[in-house]
Amino acid sequence: MATNGQVRKVVLAYSGGLDTSVIIPWLKEHYGCAVVAMVADVGQEEDLDEIRQKALASGADRVYVEDLKETFVREVILRAVQAGAVYEDGYLLGTAMARPVIAARQVQIADQEGADAVAHGATGKGNDQVRFELTYRALRPDLKVIAPWREWELRSRTDCIRYAQERGIPVPATVEKPYSMDENLWHTSYEGGVLEDPWHGPDPTMFRRAVNPEEAPDEPEEVVLAFEQGVPTGLNGRSLDLVALVQALNELGGRHGVGRVDLVENRLVGMKSRGVYETPGGTIWMAAQRALETLVLDRATAHLKAQLAHRYAELIYDGLWYSPLREALDAFVATTQKRVTGEVRLKLYKGSVQVTGRRSPHSLYDPEFATFETESVYRQADAAGFIRLFGLPLEIAARRRAKDGGQG
Repeated sequence: MATNGQVRKVVLAYSGGLDTSVIIPWLKEHYGCAVVAMVADVGQEEDLDEIRQKALASGADRVYVEDLKETFVREVILRAVQAGAVYEDGYLLGTAMARPVIAARQVQIADQEGADAVAHGATGKGNDQVRFELTYRALRPDLKVIAPWREWELRSRTDCIRYAQERGIPVPATVEKPYSMDENLWHTSYEGGVLEDPWHGPDPTMFRRAVNPEEAPDEPEEVVLAFEQGVPTGLNGRSLDLVALVQALNELGGRHGVGRVDLVENRLVGMKSRGVYETPGGTIWMAAQRALETLVLDRATAHLKAQLAHRYAELIYDGLWYSPLREALDAFVATTQKRVTGEVRLKLYKGSVQVTGRRSPHSLYDPEFATFETESVYRQADAAGFIRLFGLPLEIAARRRAKDGGQG
């Protein structure tokens, strides 16, 4: 019997995993409402038709399977890479970037369906609840939000497994191995299970994208990425659209063990968590983007951009994609990318990405000035006056200390 009859129809962000598989029957049992499941194709390697059938078998009244890969890459990933967004020097924000894309489409479907509620499977301990719900609030603040993990009597993934088994719902997790995994075009993430002990190393069989670097080829492989105004346009002389390019980089990076990260991070909700990430293609792309920027950005712009990159990463991590601050930062970043055109050569070898060359028609690197050999454009004697003026505050402070008898 419904306990909350005011909800008529809810659109659920459905992944086919443990949590959302349980949520469909739970919504029907506790709210007595119609459930529309939305499956977002953000590049995960899954059988989406099988997930559709699973949602229907679990009780969904209707299922949407939405191809959001192009939107994900062009509207979010591209902007984040151009901004240089990396959270706490390790996390390339794969899950965090996908959530606003999924939630925004969820809101659009709620409009189409005339739904009065949206739901997600994020827990009350995690960051994803914030990312989903801030997107809902930014786009449709009138929609009711249902977050079962904050309401239901189930207290653990073990409880969810039992609940699903009692209702005949197949799930990919077991009590013995309750990994939580998220996968999309950009990355694969793992948490839970033995990973909750930060001293316990990841299970070597867990990884899906990048081989163990120790088992990667003994010969390095060089790749060349081409860019046009901050947008990668080709790989090894072949033009590719962004989705295909990320897929190709994932294959290359995965083969050489690139992009594995084991990170203890600070969650927005106030606790530390341990996550293991695989982002092979993204690691290569970001290294190339940064290398090309070192050629074409002046010192002041490059340094300010690096400072803002940390803020941009926090903004994504915190679920504030649909915010005036992100739009303002995008405007700054866009101006920095106008001259980011050229090529970058990188060497992939046993988990590492090494930049071995970069060139651009807009390069500010001038060999005439940079050379240690004979040249005629730089007057080295000018440096003496520059150093005197640059160090003047230090000299004044030293004189003051001398007058004060060395105090202060």
